[in-house]
Amino acid sequence: MSTQFESLLIRGGRVLRGDLATTAEADLLVERGWIAAIEPAGTITREGRQVFDASDRLLIPGLVNAHTHGHGALAKGLIGDRVPLEVFLNANGAVNGNRTVEDKRLTAKLSAVELVRKGCTACYDLFAEFPAPSREGLDAVAEAYAEVGIRAVVAPMMADRTLFEALPGLIESLPDPLRRKAEALKTAPYEVSLEAARDVLTHWSHDRDRIRPAVAPTIPLHCSDDFMIGCKQLAAEFDVPLQTHLAETKAQAVLGTKRYGRSLTAHLESLGLIGAGFSAAHGIWLDDEDMSRLGAAGASVAHNPMSNLRLGSGVAAVRRLLRAGVNVGIGTDATNTSDGQNMFEAMRLAAGLSRIADPDPSAWLSVEEAFAAATTGSAAILGFDRVGRLEPGWRADIVFLDLAHINYVPLHSPLRQIVFAENGAAVASVMIDGRMILQDGQLTTIDEAGLRREVEAAAQRLDAANAAARAEAHALADLVGCFCLAHARQAWPVHRRLPDDQT
Repeated sequence: MSTQFESLLIRGGRVLRGDLATTAEADLLVERGWIAAIEPAGTITREGRQVFDASDRLLIPGLVNAHTHGHGALAKGLIGDRVPLEVFLNANGAVNGNRTVEDKRLTAKLSAVELVRKGCTACYDLFAEFPAPSREGLDAVAEAYAEVGIRAVVAPMMADRTLFEALPGLIESLPDPLRRKAEALKTAPYEVSLEAARDVLTHWSHDRDRIRPAVAPTIPLHCSDDFMIGCKQLAAEFDVPLQTHLAETKAQAVLGTKRYGRSLTAHLESLGLIGAGFSAAHGIWLDDEDMSRLGAAGASVAHNPMSNLRLGSGVAAVRRLLRAGVNVGIGTDATNTSDGQNMFEAMRLAAGLSRIADPDPSAWLSVEEAFAAATTGSAAILGFDRVGRLEPGWRADIVFLDLAHINYVPLHSPLRQIVFAENGAAVASVMIDGRMILQDGQLTTIDEAGLRREVEAAAQRLDAANAAARAEAHALADLVGCFCLAHARQAWPVHRRLPDDQT
């Protein structure tokens, strides 16, 4: 089992320092979960300290996932091939239905294991429960993260409108009897969800150095103004961050203007939600004025390039966000919308997609900017201080990459090869808060084979229990898709897709 070392000397490894340029061989001293010193190799004495041999290892700060959904892990592979976001949301309740508290613990644990195995040491999880969040469910999620050993921000993801109530004109566009079925679908009243979230926040009993709560009204269109204001008040009262999905699709942007008479960002600003503790997941269909609003308020955007591509949502204008003063982090989104929890892939896509957004190479994300977004940029969104760099006084969240792996043979530029070549395959060991969670490819905190057996049994049971609901969602899928496609083809001030029709 894993141990948090009082004093551990890590010797023989190459350390990627906070300047993201220095990768010299060094001694790294960890004391009670913190990096106490980094000195030239051989200069820190061994006396009274345990020693970990990091020969042929490149030490980097753990990657930080600014946006995911732990509930998606049990639904891995269930999303269809060509499914846009709103069609996916149409089936979301059916995919995640009939889950017990233990199922919720299991799906979070599964997600956490994949994150650790792929070099991630902290995540922001917007976890959905139906019909409303519960203290028991969110406690189970927090306990799962604590058991695996990863840092996490856990936020109940809530709404008081169904998809069909959220999108103006959608219900009216449906034929009978599908319209009646859509009208019969209901979420919990917002007062119920707010009270449940208050209960979670009031009784949060987990170590906030590792597992923290937050608030997550899911999508502005899916939340009434009273609900959004209530979420803002909860976040302020309990001093926790707030994250929502903002302008993820063009249909959202168009229909947001239809509902509010202004952009979604302008509407949230009018409700007083946008500030330093506010982060927007995706932020694809933002114009320059929206970005300026976010930057001026000290807000952040969690960039999710994998799911943005998988769902055909578009390519976020990351350089414009940075120019507007917006803090940018990187996330994976859910396993069932991006097919995994691989922050290395998300970071590489963030860098690569910037190269098709502008012909001017000076506008492309540098490897330093991409890596910073996936570490300190994301950590700022989570609210974890001194996380995301390997420097004295920072948390000992360390990923050990195997320099004998083909990704690093030959080794010319460590950072370039991390950003452009690494896919998680070279991750040998992972330390979080001074505890070795993964050591030489083996998890030290849980029985991974036992986890697999539990996951397979739960997935088989849930797939059978949710089959009828998935069939009902399938009957509505084409109609939802056509409705949203019609709005996505409308003229809009910004273009975030490639390139033929510029829509």
